[in-house]
This record gives sequence, structure tokens and C-alpha cells, in this order.
Amino acid sequence: MATKVCVTGGSGYIGSWLVRKLLVKGYTVHATLRNLAEDRSKVDLLNSLPNADTNLVLFQADIYNAHEFDDAIQGCEFYKDRVEATVAGVRIIADCCIKSQTVKRLIYTATVLASSPLNEDGSGYKSCMDESCWTPSDHLPLTYANDYVLEYTKAKTLAEKELLIYNEMEDAKLEVVTLLSGLVAGETIQSHLPLSVQVILSPFTGNMFGYYQGLKFMEEVLGSVPLVDIDDVCEAHIFCMENPSMKGRYLCAAADPTVREIKAYLEENHPEFKIDEKEEAEIRGIKCDSSKLKEMGFEYKYDIRKIIDESLECGKRLGAL
Repeated sequence: MATKVCVTGGSGYIGSWLVRKLLVKGYTVHATLRNLAEDRSKVDLLNSLPNADTNLVLFQADIYNAHEFDDAIQGCEFYKDRVEATVAGVRIIADCCIKSQTVKRLIYTATVLASSPLNEDGSGYKSCMDESCWTPSDHLPLTYANDYVLEYTKAKTLAEKELLIYNEMEDAKLEVVTLLSGLVAGETIQSHLPLSVQVILSPFTGNMFGYYQGLKFMEEVLGSVPLVDIDDVCEAHIFCMENPSMKGRYLCAAADPTVREIKAYLEENHPEFKIDEKEEAEIRGIKCDSSKLKEMGFEYKYDIRKIIDESLECGKRLGAL
């Protein structure tokens, strides 16, 4: 019998790519959406994936109706969560996993924004970013911040900390892995350009909807812009799932350029596009040490060139460039 995996947010950027990879690998996938009746285009996308007719089961589940997750999780060995950015939300999910008595590992798609190497007083950066770094809880004076990104960063940081507590509970019988994913870019199977890809393309497209400001905010908080390709981040989720035993924090980023280095690459290799030039303070560039995941045996297939070039092709294909 095929191993069952539950994926929340199954129609999202990471979720849909991961569901496809799992189906191709022969897993049975339980994917959740907030509203099956209203999300017909999302349902149709997932049902069109390889082996979906035999190995995919869709469930309606909303965190405000926690019991809806019980059926989706029941019988699954692994649970992949990316939707929750609240302490209460991740508690509900973790408790559902424990109650199922079948889920042995919860893999949470965390964000590198929760692992800032900034000093607590905001006076500068540590020498590098690794899994020991936690973003300061106080709202530091950041040039590119706004209330939304500050609250999101704080919420994701607190939610990740809450989940990791379950690794210390002897009676929980649940392993929790948090994958601190860099800015995810590359291709998509969605019909629109994902927000994170729009952020990486913002040196071309400008600050429409605040995307370029988001790129600079990430650099300001982290000292660089950690990047990871959509295919690599999904492979990392599967790697964490297939390991015999695994728990704790893992940074997931293949490259760590500054915004200036991203612009330099674009200008040199894609002169057909005009860079939106701005006078900005230079960031020194803090390295993102993702060696912990690599030491476990994981290998990245996409470097900065492939990530950016694939994102550009995706943007052109979907009419964003």
C-alpha cells in the first residue's frame, strides 16, 4: 500500500508543485483546500496532475474549523504544513497529527525571515545566518518594513518556536521538522505568477504592489536574499519525509546574493530588460549557512543562475515581462 501524505494548501505555489512530485513518486496524497465548491479552478488543477485519478484525495479544511483536518490527516504517515502563521493554528495542526496516531512527522514550511542574524539591538549582523539565529521579537527600526511584513515575520517566528516544542514532549510521539525556506522562485504549474517570483523579478518590474520593497526588506532583515528553486524546496520536503528519523530546524537556500548582486547578474546576462535603478545603501552580504541540511545528504540542483533564469522564463510565459 502506498504511503499516505497530507499536504495543506495543496493548490498553492509550493503545495501544488509538491503534490505533483509526490504523485509522480507513487505516494497517495491527501490535499486540503479551504473551499472545494468555490475553488473549482484549483480543484481542476490538482485533478489534472499525473496519477491524480487514483492517488489524490481532496479535502475541504479550514483552520477555523479544526475538526475538518481530522479526516484529511487520518491514515497519513507524514504531514506537510505551510499555511499557518499563528501559534494557535500550529497547535491545532500538531494536536490533530498526534490524535491521528498515524502521523510520525510534521514538516512545516517555515521562512528564513524567522532566522535573522541581526543583533538584538539592531546594531549590526552576526557573522553568518544559521539555524541558531532567531529574528529579534522587538520591532527594529527597518527602512523597508511596514506593519504587515513585521507582523507576518513575528507570527511565523512565534509559530515555528511553538511547533519545535513538540520535539521536547516525550509523550507526543511526533517529530517536527521546520524547513526555513529562502525566497522561492523558478517555474510554476499555476496559471498566475506566484508572489515570491514577482518579488525576485521586481528589479525589472519596479515596486508595483510593494514587491521591490519586499525584496529590500528581506535583505535588510537577513543581510542577503537567500534563494531556493521551487523544485529544490519540494525535493527538500520529500527528503525530510523519507529520512528514517529527522527533527529540528533546517535552513533551505541554495544561494544568498544581495540585491545589488541580483541586479548585477540581471544587467550582465539579460540586458534586454531595463533595471529600475535606485540610490540605495550597500549591504555587506551575510552568508546563509545551509550546510546542516546538506550534511544530512541533501543536494541542491539549482544555483543562482538557474533560479533567476527560470524565474525570468516563467515571467515571460505568463506575461509579466
